[in-house]
Amino acid sequence: MAAPGQPQKATYDAIVIGAGIQGSFTAYHLAQRHRDTLLLEQFLLPHSRGSSHGQSRIIRSVYPEEYYSRMMPDSFRLWQQLEAEVGVRLYRQTGLVVLGPAGNEELEACRRSLGDSQVLDTTALARHFPGYRLQAGQVAVLDSTGGVLFADRALRAVQEVFRRHGGTVRDGEKVLRIEPGAMVTVTTTGGVYQAPRLIITAGAWTGPLVEPLGLRLPLQPLRIDVCYWREKEPKSTNTGSVSPCFLTVGLSQAPHGIYGLPALEYPGMVKLCHHHGSPTDPEKRDQAPSGADRPDISLLSSFISSYLPGLETQPAVMETCLYTNTPDEDFILDRHPKFSNIIIGAGFSGHGFKLAPVVGKLLCELSLGEEPSHNMAPFAITRFHDVLQSVL
Repeated sequence: MAAPGQPQKATYDAIVIGAGIQGSFTAYHLAQRHRDTLLLEQFLLPHSRGSSHGQSRIIRSVYPEEYYSRMMPDSFRLWQQLEAEVGVRLYRQTGLVVLGPAGNEELEACRRSLGDSQVLDTTALARHFPGYRLQAGQVAVLDSTGGVLFADRALRAVQEVFRRHGGTVRDGEKVLRIEPGAMVTVTTTGGVYQAPRLIITAGAWTGPLVEPLGLRLPLQPLRIDVCYWREKEPKSTNTGSVSPCFLTVGLSQAPHGIYGLPALEYPGMVKLCHHHGSPTDPEKRDQAPSGADRPDISLLSSFISSYLPGLETQPAVMETCLYTNTPDEDFILDRHPKFSNIIIGAGFSGHGFKLAPVVGKLLCELSLGEEPSHNMAPFAITRFHDVLQSVL
């Protein structure tokens, strides 16, 4: 928040709504372009209400979709740039293995995305990474660039550099109203602000924010169980050697995929989650899903029994996070179809954190009327045809 007694400025070159990782990187890029930028956040920072909190996220080069794999070199470069700017380590290279049935189309696309990739069968995987057990007919694709991003640390870092470049952060201010125009007016619980460009990166709250602007985006917030599973024989992480991250594709027992990170957050506990969850209202995310059983936990316990025999089969720690999914699980990065100076970044579907530096750059470029530096076709609002019928 602004310092007590400091005059509250009303006009900026750009306003960004939502100070999660996507909005913070958007503001960061705008400030580096010498645009006087206001970053608005409805909750007091730091907070754990959205999708950007927590200690760790996976970063990887491997992607089945070519348009994401082409963005990843740029993303790695920008993460390294941020590390250099703040002098803080934000990434730990652990490697990553993608587990799936041999010949699976998605797994093959992952392998191709790496170019010179290493495919491990059951014996080779057990030799390289003894904690994993593949089933008959399954293989693993090794992405040696993969690893862990320190998420909370990264979010603080990008906001710090944004402020260092003259950016303004106002937290604890919920947006009440957006009025389009050559100068967009944003009214919050704390003030009224204007700018010739507005970027909305409000996560699970994006849908309600843009609906008064004539858009019904197909965004579904999901409540995700983030689970930590105790190692039967805890290993020391002080030796510099940890297990790789992993994710699954094409497994019948995990239709939405499962992913895991090594024991870095809680000593002796591996982070392992189902890439899916329960539909939720973001205002009520702390309410547990109805019903006594939690199918995601049962699914993960069964997976651990088959693939990770070194872990206990009941979670030791459970936390929650929000995904905001689109129907195709691709991002929305586009201008409002009617108000071209309002830019929307949404629907990151649980795989957007690693790409946030590039997403922020693209949203910055869109807001400045520049040619985007990557292919934007997969992220267009117009791919959802019914949305355009609702435009004012």
